[in-house]
Amino acid sequence: MWLLKKIYYRIYQFVMGFSMNFLPWIEPTIIDGKDSLKKLASVIKGKSIKSVLIVTDPGLMGLKLLDSLFDALNAAGIKYFLYDQVQPNPTIDNIEAALEIYNTNNCQAIIAFGGGSPMDCAKVTGARVARPSRSVAHMRGLFMVGLPSLKMGSILPPMLFAIPTTAGTGSETTIAAVVSNPQTHEKYPITDPVIRPRYAVLDPSLTVGLPPFITATTGMDAMTHAVESYIGKFYNNTDTLKKAILAVEMIFKNIEKAYSNGKDLEARAQMLLAAYYAGYTFTRGGVGYVHGIGHNLGGMYNVPHGLAMPVIMPYVLEWYGEAAHKPLAELAEFAGVVKPGMSQAQKARAFIDAIKDLNKKLNIPNKLDCIKNEDIPTIAERALAECNPTYPVPKIMSKEDCMGVIRSLKA
Repeated sequence: MWLLKKIYYRIYQFVMGFSMNFLPWIEPTIIDGKDSLKKLASVIKGKSIKSVLIVTDPGLMGLKLLDSLFDALNAAGIKYFLYDQVQPNPTIDNIEAALEIYNTNNCQAIIAFGGGSPMDCAKVTGARVARPSRSVAHMRGLFMVGLPSLKMGSILPPMLFAIPTTAGTGSETTIAAVVSNPQTHEKYPITDPVIRPRYAVLDPSLTVGLPPFITATTGMDAMTHAVESYIGKFYNNTDTLKKAILAVEMIFKNIEKAYSNGKDLEARAQMLLAAYYAGYTFTRGGVGYVHGIGHNLGGMYNVPHGLAMPVIMPYVLEWYGEAAHKPLAELAEFAGVVKPGMSQAQKARAFIDAIKDLNKKLNIPNKLDCIKNEDIPTIAERALAECNPTYPVPKIMSKEDCMGVIRSLKA
């Protein structure tokens, strides 16, 4: 029975990979460079948009990072309405509250300002604008926003402008959003090309004030995106593989610089671009069990996504074993962590060790102290329900395998 399941998963992934060649992969337009945020208002005005919803979180409001955006919108004569209560793991309630503000004020577009949480909230809010009769829960999974429109005659989601304030999630270029349901303690993705942002503003000035630990965890989140995409099967093309390599190279070269000196604008700019590349590559190439387990640790215990990714990654990469040696060995070479005469397996081991060493230098823990033994079966079931058959992983986990990895994470 297990063998038949694995065969089904691989057939599903192969068909998905082939089908991806026919999807509308429209890449966001990038506005980048120091103070590029100030250019956004003129772009919005040029689209004849007169009213926007801004989605952000209380922390960013407290830091007054949006003030220059507000000033630019006012100067351009663009009305804006604010939803600033997004939680670290955005909930269905957050989305519905943002939707009410959008509809009440007849907004025409959405600006997402912040890390992955405001962007995820903004993406699904836009999906709800376009599909008012379709609940968030019914959008769960693949292509459940755009495909129903073929039957319902619905409009596309409103134009989304994404402004990342962390270099990590890559959400400014992805077709995915992750939603939490506090009632069931579930955290699940909504994935559809129609929710992808149309513009991405990569302004390194916005990341200068990030605390070192946030710089570290979000940067390693981007690393996870690039690594999981690169080692996956079936979905990648030449472009996504190239961008994954670039992301890994750039993060290895710049994350410690950005961590130790937050005012290093060049390192900040490089990390923003690396996060964008990593988001671009996993949008097409997919992710794996690091994300599946991490999402569900987040849903169960509210573990921040950026923290979960680097902690989990080495354990999952080790579990893949020989199935991931070739791509990990290639990444080791691009990251510059190999020595002459190393075998493929030794290079793969060197890459995993380099990830562990980087985590240590960035003061990221190697275990999590929140995991309860009695929750492990549920976490494993939910993680595998997310991952199988969709994620094109190097080797397929059973429930027992997944539980074993989760136990190894427990402090």
